Amino acid sequence: MRVLILLFVVLFIMNENVCAQHEDHTSAYKGEETRAIKSLSADDLKELEEGKGWGFAKPAELNGYPGPSHILEMKEELELTPDQIARIETVFEFMNKKARQLGVKFIEAEKALDSAFKSGEVDTEILYKLVSASANTRGNLRFVHLDAHLSMMEILSKSQVSQYNQLRGYASGDPCESVPEGHDPQMWKKHNNCSE
Repeated sequence: MRVLILLFVVLFIMNENVCAQHEDHTSAYKGEETRAIKSLSADDLKELEEGKGWGFAKPAELNGYPGPSHILEMKEELELTPDQIARIETVFEFMNKKARQLGVKFIEAEKALDSAFKSGEVDTEILYKLVSASANTRGNLRFVHLDAHLSMMEILSKSQVSQYNQLRGYASGDPCESVPEGHDPQMWKKHNNCSE
């Protein structure tokens, strides 16, 4: 009897292992097929319509080029002058206005791409045009955000840039002593007001 119970347990475990080995083919996209525009979530749409960053400025932000909206949030800590505040607000307002316009245009381009597949009337030529329109708009949108970060370097002092990076949590300890991996040492030291 013990042998039969043991055999039953072994067969049960083997069966469970065989069942577990079968892959679950459920898509990570499950549920997204109900979106109005399949490639964009409700949060994506809101960020694009409001001219938000949508991650476009990471190459600038994470390499020591401050962003205008965050600078304005920290104006007291950074001890911005009235002139600096006015200049940063001008850059931010231009960036935000342009980003909103391009965000809406990008949403429209993604909607056209989605509609082409939904209609079943897409071919290679149409697809190329639709993807190009979307990619060009996305590129222009990214440029607007990155260019605003670049503009901040003409307005802020080196010490303000260094302080910004510390306040944002990018520089722990002495930034002049430890250049993060992947950063150009000369540019990092320049942006963090390090003496050579």
